[in-house]
Amino acid sequence: MSSAVTQSVFCVVAFVVVVIIAFLANAIRIVPEYQRLVVFRLGRCVGEKGPGLVLLIPFIDRSVKVDLREAVREIPHQTSITKDNAPISIDFLWYYKVLSPTDSVLQVGNFELAAQGMATTTLRSVIGGIPLDDVLSEREHINTMLRTRLDEVTERWGVKVTNVEIREIIPPREVQDAMNRQMSAERIRRAVVTESTGTREAAINVAEGEKQSAILRAEGQKQGAILEAEGLRQSQELKAQGFAKALDKIFESAQVIDQKTMTLQYFETLKAMGASPSTKYIFPMEFTSMIEEFVKGKK
Repeated sequence: MSSAVTQSVFCVVAFVVVVIIAFLANAIRIVPEYQRLVVFRLGRCVGEKGPGLVLLIPFIDRSVKVDLREAVREIPHQTSITKDNAPISIDFLWYYKVLSPTDSVLQVGNFELAAQGMATTTLRSVIGGIPLDDVLSEREHINTMLRTRLDEVTERWGVKVTNVEIREIIPPREVQDAMNRQMSAERIRRAVVTESTGTREAAINVAEGEKQSAILRAEGQKQGAILEAEGLRQSQELKAQGFAKALDKIFESAQVIDQKTMTLQYFETLKAMGASPSTKYIFPMEFTSMIEEFVKGKK
């Protein structure tokens, strides 16, 4: 009898312990810093709880976790028609962050799915008002327009769209072919321009080198002519100085020559002239003096 009672008591205690554990498991929540709990008590929202230790009333309170970290979602390729009726395929990423956990739960059933649908329709609306060339060249402008329009819708859900980035734009095949031909033509044009620029610069460098060489040659010839003229001048000055010194010596020597010496030199000259086999007529200096005096007397 005592064994049956003991077993019954043990079962009751075990049941109470299980109930307490279950109660605590449902009543105690540990909420991280990046999360919040939106608590509903008997169906009525009583606000958000956390972070840290949160106590709930089991079977009465119901909680919904909301992540406050910035998240990114992908919008897969969507075919849109541009303003000039060109079909293009675009996919993009959108970044969002929950600012109001309560509104993100109360205002929309699944804001991620709703935002994805809104992003798809918004993308088609934006692309439909832009020509194809602008779509290919103005990604930043399209990103800004998408972010602005998505943010206007998600604001009432307590969600902030922080950024939108177009990842890939696939134009029609014929447009791709035309773009490839244009890029090829552009590369050829740049190559021709680069080659012509190189040729022009090379010609300029060669001409500049020839110019510098000609200037250096002319400068060398000029310096050579100057040095040659300077040498000739100095040589002539030295010759003139030599002649002047010689004349000075002759003049000094002539100052000391007397009449007898001049007469002796006169005879020596006559002797040298007479040694020549040719016929000569020699008039003495006295005879020429007499002729001069005779001519003067007749006058």
